Amino acid sequence: MKKITTTIAILCCVFAAIAQTNPVITDWLQNTTNIMGRHYINGNSTPVNDNVLANVQSVEYSASWVYVSATGIPAYITGPFLDGNPSLASDQNAIYQFPLIPSQNTGAATATTGGNIGVFINGVSLFDYRDGVSWNSTTNSLCGGPGNPPCPGGPMAARDWNRDAIPAEMGGFDCAKAHPAMGNYHHHQNPSAFDLDLIVVSNICSTYPADGLYVIDQNSHSPLIGFAYDGYPIYGAYAFTNTNGTGAVTRMKSSYQLNTAATRTNGPAVNATYINGYFREDYRYVANTAADYLDEHNGRFAITPEYPNGTYAYYATVDANHNSAYPYVVGPTYYGNVVGGDVASISETTTPYVLSNESVAALDAITIYPNPSQDFIAIQSTLSPLDLKVAVYNSLGQLVLKEHILQGSTLSVLDTTALYNGVYFVKISNDANTVTHKVILDR
Repeated sequence: MKKITTTIAILCCVFAAIAQTNPVITDWLQNTTNIMGRHYINGNSTPVNDNVLANVQSVEYSASWVYVSATGIPAYITGPFLDGNPSLASDQNAIYQFPLIPSQNTGAATATTGGNIGVFINGVSLFDYRDGVSWNSTTNSLCGGPGNPPCPGGPMAARDWNRDAIPAEMGGFDCAKAHPAMGNYHHHQNPSAFDLDLIVVSNICSTYPADGLYVIDQNSHSPLIGFAYDGYPIYGAYAFTNTNGTGAVTRMKSSYQLNTAATRTNGPAVNATYINGYFREDYRYVANTAADYLDEHNGRFAITPEYPNGTYAYYATVDANHNSAYPYVVGPTYYGNVVGGDVASISETTTPYVLSNESVAALDAITIYPNPSQDFIAIQSTLSPLDLKVAVYNSLGQLVLKEHILQGSTLSVLDTTALYNGVYFVKISNDANTVTHKVILDR
């Protein structure tokens, strides 16, 4: 009996140790200081404070599952949505369930669906490529979605041509590349701000700036930014070239290519209105065996910073200009068994995951880029459970810029266009620690 009891105790300790290092438990942006969301109103560039907590409110886990409670509101400013969308980002009061150990689907692939297909680490929803609008070949017109007649057979019926939200709804995305559907604020694509892309395709940030979840750094492995409903992690746009965790950091590339045909069977001709890429079916999967090309699910198995033994992971794909590239994050099918999702309540005994004092106070996860810099400096933190103060000093020790990263945010972007070329020192501090990084401005 004593031996059995001892064995059980050892197994419990082993489980607890494993759980405390599992990224699906540890890597969420928990709100520990009651930071609220903010939003812009069209015509007013001063953000309005929401009476809604931002980011993730709690994380709990059992032997098989992790439960993430979130409002769906980010710490970065949302809105406005300039395509006439009357909705605002609103409290989803959601509980998301993910498997602690995801598993590969060895049967027929499961297609992604409209609505939530995953969650970013700040509790914001992930949608796939679609926006609910399709082509009705009988009427030769669009159907479904706001302003269009309903599609025959209902919204879930199969369609030959399903509209891609990225080109079709570009005018309705805010600076962070997201928008709400009946209050459910979500990203279809890489959650970095438009104005930080190499070629800027939307000027929304000029009037209504926002940080987004992270900034693309071409020289570092991108951070873990979320989890799909099958439990597999989602990374940003860049990773190690080789799947064994070696090689230079490179952009992960989609293996989907646009069809070159000018006609669409049972669909509209390719023209200035219905451009090639306006519909999901304009893309074809072309397998590529190069390590930096992704599979049909938009992922690959590889060693990553958070998974030293390797994991399958999805990547938020972009093109060479850092503009979003189809299928954007996950899709059009999942790699794993889709066992996660939004649940009404937690029906089992769980253990809350509480951030340790060490993780709260640590500043060793700070990166600054680009360096050398030209027009901006991005300060990125994989976890910011405390407000961070950011101060930039010149070589004479004079304060030339200051900013802060709000609790639960992941970055701050400093405009350096008014500064002279030279050496600067960026000081980042919280209530417990301070770190200083040297940055060179060279235009």
